[in-house]
Amino acid sequence: MNALPLLSQGDFVSRVVALLLLLMSVASWVVILWKGWLLRRARVDVARSTAAFWQAPSVAEAQQRLASFDPLALVLPLLAATKIEANGTLAAAGDRSQQLTRVLRNALHAVLHKLQFGQVLLATVGSTAPFVGLLGTVWGIYHALGAIALSGQISIDKVAGPVGESLVMTAAGLAVAIPAVLAYNVYGRLLGSIEADLEGFARDLRELLVDHPV
Repeated sequence: MNALPLLSQGDFVSRVVALLLLLMSVASWVVILWKGWLLRRARVDVARSTAAFWQAPSVAEAQQRLASFDPLALVLPLLAATKIEANGTLAAAGDRSQQLTRVLRNALHAVLHKLQFGQVLLATVGSTAPFVGLLGTVWGIYHALGAIALSGQISIDKVAGPVGESLVMTAAGLAVAIPAVLAYNVYGRLLGSIEADLEGFARDLRELLVDHPV
């Protein structure tokens, strides 16, 4: 038994469920592969960028150095945010420490939003794919039992085939959900580690610029 006979024997609902599972699987694997590359580069990027920053003689020199090799530019938004202009608006209200806290927080949130992209999709696929597969299973069993009732004959060969084909949907739903759940958990831990490093760098940068303005 393969997918083509299963789809050819199913009705509209069964085909829609199968197509939905296929789309969910493709989307989740695209996100899994892309985020695997992104987070691996991000860990290296943050480590190299912060090391290069603290080895530079000034913030301006550090920004020039990072622009030459920073692959993902995760730290550069934090450095760019430190250029505060007193333009008479509420954004410039408060002392320098408060302004730095606000602009660094906003820059940090922008960087983390970039890194967290795709996590919602993985969580959605991981939580809904089993139920989508179960829907296909229930619908297939319903039609199989209906066909058996119309024929008026109950035998193993009439039950095993349709029911077995319907149960494939449950297995397909689990096959789609399990990689998404595993990737979500693994990437969540990596994101937590990168977020802690960026928050620590932003905190140290704020303390530095409060005492030594650029």
